[in-house]
Amino acid sequence: MNKENNRGQWASNIGFLMAAVGSAVGLGNIWGFPYKMGASGGFAFLIVYLVLVIFVGFATMLGELALGRKTGLGVIGTYKVLSQKFAWVGWLGFLSGFFILSFYSVLGGYTLRYALGFLMELFSEGAGFGGLGSGAFFGSFIINGGQNILFHGIFMALTVLIVMGGISSGIEKFTKVAMPALLVMLVIVIIRSVTLEGASTGLAFMFAPNFSAFQELGFMKVLKTAAGQMFFSLSLGMGCMITYGSYLSKNEDLEKNAMIIPIADTIFALMAGCAVMPAVGAFMYQGVEGISFGAGPGLLFVTLHQVFSVGMGGFIGNLFGFMFYFLVFIAAVTSSISLLEVCTAYFIDRKVQKGEEPNRKKLSTIVGFLIFIIGIPVCLDGLGSGVAGGATIDIPAVVFGMDEVRMAFDCWLDFYDMISEGVFMPLGAILMSVMIGWVLKTGVIKEEIESSGIKMRAYAFWDICFKYLVPIGILFVLIGQIDDFFGMGIF
Repeated sequence: MNKENNRGQWASNIGFLMAAVGSAVGLGNIWGFPYKMGASGGFAFLIVYLVLVIFVGFATMLGELALGRKTGLGVIGTYKVLSQKFAWVGWLGFLSGFFILSFYSVLGGYTLRYALGFLMELFSEGAGFGGLGSGAFFGSFIINGGQNILFHGIFMALTVLIVMGGISSGIEKFTKVAMPALLVMLVIVIIRSVTLEGASTGLAFMFAPNFSAFQELGFMKVLKTAAGQMFFSLSLGMGCMITYGSYLSKNEDLEKNAMIIPIADTIFALMAGCAVMPAVGAFMYQGVEGISFGAGPGLLFVTLHQVFSVGMGGFIGNLFGFMFYFLVFIAAVTSSISLLEVCTAYFIDRKVQKGEEPNRKKLSTIVGFLIFIIGIPVCLDGLGSGVAGGATIDIPAVVFGMDEVRMAFDCWLDFYDMISEGVFMPLGAILMSVMIGWVLKTGVIKEEIESSGIKMRAYAFWDICFKYLVPIGILFVLIGQIDDFFGMGIF
């Protein structure tokens, strides 16, 4: 009885859904989706993204939830129980969560600093950002190692505090409040964004049919960018959904839940786009310098800062700046707690299996502290600016027999990202789909779904997905990530 033996269980299905959607809705949606859409052609990117969610996202979500509930264990324990051949795959998910949270927490700290900055600007002009422009402030902030460690520490401490509370009393209780609050704040920011003069420019970029990006960037580049975003946004391949699924009651409808979570996540992603793109489009329309859809990763911390402080300006700009960055902060926390739970669950499972009573508070604190330590190099290297203890990681590599190919990373964030999102996550998901589709056979998923007394409604569709569509789709993610990190020029 793993679930009842001090391991924890969701108090309700709605609580599970809030937590699972919260895990999916994070910086990947509110930061990643708008900037990747902006850099990848808008509407063309959106269409490819939606197709991938339907044919890859739904099935991968179902597989992870079913495997987790079947075993009642975290990601490492699940693979050990299911197949000795695939036992090591669980470590890919564990390490993905560990390394992602080590840099995700630093970025989460950034969002907290910006929220506090706009809050201080409400009461005293110049108090929040020192009178600096958006680019100048961001440049000065990322090289301030002490501030970065402070906000990284605050973010991790809050994450640990929530996970310490357990499944129903900690994670579920927080997300049942946080997710509705996140939705309300996002709606308010959207209303302001779409009512700005020239906002239609941004809406047209998102929703007006335009496939020119397929010619300008190439279809394969748009495909691999959309696939990578879908994969990261849905928290797939990092053990989160296996772990959350392990706390589910046998009475819940897995097939329905596996549809609800990606749909809700996609709605939040589209809402994030509607909060960001119309505002960017409005100020492009008004001729504000330094603003564009294709601003890349700087869209969140430089371009949008400029939108609120210069484009809107005054009390209104500071108010909406605070609301926006605070909602991004809350979204980041709902994801970070799932990543920490993946790592903590392994040690809890080990205690339970030995017949010992796990000390969740102690275990989550130790794991959180280790992740905090691993994240310190990200705080100190200024995102590759080479100051405040920065370092360039240059690792010789032989790829496909080409000695001249090298892995060169300008910052620790890129290095951790390559290990986790670039290799471990897609590789783990490919192996999971192969295991379900070809080794254990999809009947294992059908059996688990129908253990609740609910007949599986789309078995033929899921069978095709696990055997063919998911491995092929995620293979593009893996090749695309390797292409980006190694600069091989495949796409």
